[in-house]
Amino acid sequence: MNVRFLSAGDRALVVEFGDRVDRRLSDSVLRLDAIIRSNPPVGIVETVPTFRSLAVYYDPLVTNRGELQRAIAPLLDLEDNPRAGARLWDVPVCYEGEFAPDLAEVARLTGLTPNEVVAVHIGTRFHVYMLGFLPGFPYMGDLPPQLALPRRADPRLRVPAGSISIATSLTAIYPYESPGGWHLIGATPIRMFDPERPKPALFAPGDAVRFQPIDPTAFASIRRAVETRSYEVESAPLAL
Repeated sequence: MNVRFLSAGDRALVVEFGDRVDRRLSDSVLRLDAIIRSNPPVGIVETVPTFRSLAVYYDPLVTNRGELQRAIAPLLDLEDNPRAGARLWDVPVCYEGEFAPDLAEVARLTGLTPNEVVAVHIGTRFHVYMLGFLPGFPYMGDLPPQLALPRRADPRLRVPAGSISIATSLTAIYPYESPGGWHLIGATPIRMFDPERPKPALFAPGDAVRFQPIDPTAFASIRRAVETRSYEVESAPLAL
């Protein structure tokens, strides 16, 4: 693997493992992230995993790009479990009516029925590649080929919080209302990002996610429980 070290201003070093969305590249990114977090070289402030690279932020008054690259380079040869501490989440989703405004169109474009689209989506265990775009917004893959579609030609100005979306090879959950150009096939009542939680973002890179179908009545019930902070999303340590 050809690894590149790239500067990102005077406070970050990017360790780039490739140029595509790929599980093997993600494992390499998460492995280095775990190694650095377990015993960070002097001066490191934060690490941020992406699809194909690891951004390493540092204090320029304590270290510099050259020293940091020399400290990180030997770590690339170490073995570590890239998903140590990762969790498997079971996310409740309503794929019906107003919660799934693009489901019929996705079915038409893919040649599937709406029920088949839902079956493929809930039958896939997704890998959280990274968080980005909005706080707690998880980019998850890999979407089965039969559901792979380009983004919408007409992005929405307002996508509701909790929307389950698909585009290209990925699926995602909108943590807040925002503009967006992905296809909306369902919605979850859970809160993806909560500043009052010890860990505000629900998911972390390396986690796995399964979607569990619910009806509108269950959606409303879970949402009420979420609002009163009496609902916990089901999760368990990820079996390796």
